[in-house]
Amino acid sequence: MLRRTALALSLALTASAALVTPGAFAQETVTIDAGGKTTPLPHFWDEMFGSGRANLTLRAQYRDDLRKVASVTDFQYVRFHAIFQDENGVYDEDAQGNPVYNWSYVDQIYDGLLENGIKPYVEISFMPKKLASRLDYHAFWYKQIVAPPKDYAKWDALVTAFAKHLVDRYGIEEVSSWYFEVWNEPNIDFWTGRPAQQTYFELYDHTAKALKAVNPKIRVGGPATAQAAWVGDMIDHATKNNVPLDFVSTHVYGNDVSKDVFGDDRPVAPHQMVCAAVDKVHDQIEHSAKPKLPLIWSEFNATYMNQPEITDSIYMGPWLADTIRQCDGKVQMMSYWTFSDVFEEQGVVKKPFYGGYGLLAEDGIPKPAFNAFKLLHKLGNQRIAEPQDDVLVTRRGDDTIVIAAWNLVEPGQSVPDKTFTFSLSDVPWKKVKKYTPTVTISHLDAQHGDTLAAWKAMGSPDNPTPAQIAQLKQDGDIGKPETHPLADGQVTVTVPQQGLAVIEIR
Repeated sequence: MLRRTALALSLALTASAALVTPGAFAQETVTIDAGGKTTPLPHFWDEMFGSGRANLTLRAQYRDDLRKVASVTDFQYVRFHAIFQDENGVYDEDAQGNPVYNWSYVDQIYDGLLENGIKPYVEISFMPKKLASRLDYHAFWYKQIVAPPKDYAKWDALVTAFAKHLVDRYGIEEVSSWYFEVWNEPNIDFWTGRPAQQTYFELYDHTAKALKAVNPKIRVGGPATAQAAWVGDMIDHATKNNVPLDFVSTHVYGNDVSKDVFGDDRPVAPHQMVCAAVDKVHDQIEHSAKPKLPLIWSEFNATYMNQPEITDSIYMGPWLADTIRQCDGKVQMMSYWTFSDVFEEQGVVKKPFYGGYGLLAEDGIPKPAFNAFKLLHKLGNQRIAEPQDDVLVTRRGDDTIVIAAWNLVEPGQSVPDKTFTFSLSDVPWKKVKKYTPTVTISHLDAQHGDTLAAWKAMGSPDNPTPAQIAQLKQDGDIGKPETHPLADGQVTVTVPQQGLAVIEIR
């Protein structure tokens, strides 16, 4: 792409908001100085996604959904549970108790990802039945075993054989570009070793050392905890015991509570919880013995409950935009949980809109969250230094200015529409004679891409007909953007509550 000038953006904003009365609206005037400073904005929010458990990757709808999400994002890595689950046939023992390995499904799983241009973020879990110290089944529908191994020598041998097989099949240059994460959320009910942290660290130590013994280029990390827990302790443990640790990972959801995340009752709004937790962990890393460790947020979403009014709704547009704004510069990657509702933690999907985590509902129906990722993917790779709390201003390498503006309100609350007026100064196009910049505005709101509302208008069918599915997919199309010339260096856009608008000026 052309890069004619060292453009950057800075934002000066003054805002005045009307009282919340019927028919009222809020107004914000935003002045954009195209000669100001910017900071890098890597697309950390759409490079990695989560997805149920490993065996689901073998399904056609899963792979269709993966390709669809990859077509509108920077999708590079996918994370899922249970590569060692018995349904994948990885581990068995003969009559004498000797390990027997089978990589048939493992190969099909990883081959399918790589053929679609996606690399594995390998979560090493859960415990094969014949290797488990106890049959501690988790409550999920697929009943994974979450107990420690009965024999760490056999666990080490399994991890070693697994890693050697991957290197033999794909080559170390490929496998060294993956990430290997030890277990999932050992601080809650996904791990029954006791004491939880001490026994998890034992599992981690054995796993990390076994992987590195196969090849030191393999990247390994953890603790993959819920509620942003144990990261400081993990770094201390690895440092004191000389245990390999190439990155740290953890999880938080918007409806996690402060007591679990911070150990106190500080007030944190649901749309601020994820990045408040990121701030906490980012600070722990900076003040640790390994201040340069990459932080991978390997699960996040607005809620971990089945709440259609959140994950299936247009709320996800402004929520995601605001999360990008707050978390920028503090994390290497964030993995949205999940890209698809090909997902069975609570059993087989019973209806398309139930508050599932996916960007795509059953039958590949796009949710508003899918369109949120699609629109926010348009953001440039340079960002202003100090943005307003409802605006992101960026530029792309071809000098296109891309602005996201939103109107965030929690479900059940009401606010006026917001009218933004963006006034651009010192723009590069003035240097090109007789050139009139073009403005393109895309919307996600109640009138653009609200498939949850469309499904409800159909009577909320549990099993939509093929015609209804086709209609819902059509309703998921946000439509053609508005396009017009830039007049007098200004752009005005109105964003309704729970709405998101993305403006491109080129």
